Amino acid sequence: MTIELGLMLAGMLMIGFLSQWLAWRVKLPAILFLLLAGILLGPVSGLLDPDKLLGDLLFPIVSLAVALILFEGSLTLRFHELPGIGHVVRGLVSYGAVTALLLLALAAHIVAGLSWSIALLFGALACVTGPTVIAPMLRTLRPNARIANTLRWEGIVIDPLGALFAVLIFEAIVSRQEGHTIGIFVATIGCGAVTGALSAWLTGSLLRRQMIPEYLQNYAVLAAVLFAFSVSNVITHESGLLAVTIMGIALGNMRGVHIDDILDFKESLTTVLVSVLFILLAARLHWPLPDGMLGAGIALFLIAQLVVRPLTVLLSSLGSALTWRERALIGWVAPRGIVAASVSALFALRLDALGVTGAEALVPLVFILIIGTVVLQSATARPLAIWLKVAEPEPRGLLIFGSDEVARAIGKALDEAGFRVMLADDDWEGIRQARMDGLPTFYGNPASPHAERHLDLTGIGRLLAVSTHRERNSLACVHYRQEFGRDKIYRLRNLTPQENTDRAALSGSLLAPPLFDDEMTHGRFAEMLGQGWRIKSTRLSNTFDWSHFIEQYGLNAVLMFGVEEKGALRVASTKRGLEPRPGWLVIALVPPAPQEAGAKTPTSV
Repeated sequence: MTIELGLMLAGMLMIGFLSQWLAWRVKLPAILFLLLAGILLGPVSGLLDPDKLLGDLLFPIVSLAVALILFEGSLTLRFHELPGIGHVVRGLVSYGAVTALLLLALAAHIVAGLSWSIALLFGALACVTGPTVIAPMLRTLRPNARIANTLRWEGIVIDPLGALFAVLIFEAIVSRQEGHTIGIFVATIGCGAVTGALSAWLTGSLLRRQMIPEYLQNYAVLAAVLFAFSVSNVITHESGLLAVTIMGIALGNMRGVHIDDILDFKESLTTVLVSVLFILLAARLHWPLPDGMLGAGIALFLIAQLVVRPLTVLLSSLGSALTWRERALIGWVAPRGIVAASVSALFALRLDALGVTGAEALVPLVFILIIGTVVLQSATARPLAIWLKVAEPEPRGLLIFGSDEVARAIGKALDEAGFRVMLADDDWEGIRQARMDGLPTFYGNPASPHAERHLDLTGIGRLLAVSTHRERNSLACVHYRQEFGRDKIYRLRNLTPQENTDRAALSGSLLAPPLFDDEMTHGRFAEMLGQGWRIKSTRLSNTFDWSHFIEQYGLNAVLMFGVEEKGALRVASTKRGLEPRPGWLVIALVPPAPQEAGAKTPTSV
């Protein structure tokens, strides 16, 4: 039995990885492939029976995994960002979410015949989208910036708030089912809130005062979350989920506490937990579904897609600057994700154990909604955006990995040439200086799970890896090669070909072509800037072509970019040399003084 259990768990990890990898390749939410894998392993083939495999450990494992998922999602909510998210997003995550909750509950009560308590719980779970499903869809959809920002922020903010709604309704159902008074319900809410707040305060205080060594901080927070969840449940039954949700929100908004590394660790851990958890949960589905359940699930999906979502978007966007075309696309895109799937399965386990009528319908209805929204919207959102004329054209912007003087100089030149740039780095000093220069920035590693959720790539279609970290440049090239395409990835060498080993040079050439010329490295570029070289943008013409430019600034001038008359950007690299033509805007690194006196002065931009 031990070998069988170990092999099954290892197999689920591998299948989870393959599902995540496939989702990355085809740019679809991973939850779709995880659920399909679980259905194939469970009800279709009968290879996996979670109840038999884990026995009494199933509920504790699912409970702890969901607690960590809710905590990680709650960490991303920042109160200081709420005022700046716009009128539409505030509406979608407040009265819009409540409206969606009530309408979905009404539909579940009428169509599926659920009791009002289970119907309200379904509504709370089904009104939540989330960044893990929105982010991959936006990369395929490529809408304009207003639509992308609205959908992205809605997913980020409503994730923890929707979980909080669901937990509160669940607590009310359990209290009523167990014959508790309203006082017990209030005590449960109070215990969860107090336990979560105290745990966040204690953990944050230890982190702020550096009383936990850096290498133990992730371990400490993980232990604190699970301990707070368990203790809260012992003190007051079923209050643990509320405790970890409050703990995540409080810790994420605590001043003076650096949680970026903790968040990265939690996101990586959540990826593993989600992969295994959803396979387990989907494998527990019984097929065929109870009579009428499949039809009810499809009907609820259609109502959510065609009625509830458009109505809530219309209500939330009244008085906004969004056009009807933008509202129409936002009203179409609302895939359900991790919170809906994981929390619904946990609640169904608990409610079924309590004998609550209708609890067995919760998971099938939620899973049908998840699969339906992800499949339909992934297939139709991009054509709809093109038809509505709200899709971005071929992305012209550039993601620049790095924030030192070299990255800032390149970013500023491209920004002045009219291209959208985004500087991403985990060096705060460089990011701070870039912001002072007026350049858009992302603080963090662009290849991290955190960037998957928060890095806005709207309008961006190229990567320039120009950081001082050679290994991180390589990782970024690998990460974004699938995102942008092999021919849209470039890197600035950190070592010259002579300094590089044959193996490193080979691997580097496979990742991305080096920028500019054979001898250009990051160190040489920085040295030239220090010697007074500058990046100059010049519009060529028939009377002042590239040969005149070389005559003016010398053969040592380094051609970096060329912008064609129609606005297309050409990048100079060792793989593709440029031959600037009249009408092009050329961006080049030139010496501090002209090489020849009396030469023609070009027209500068």
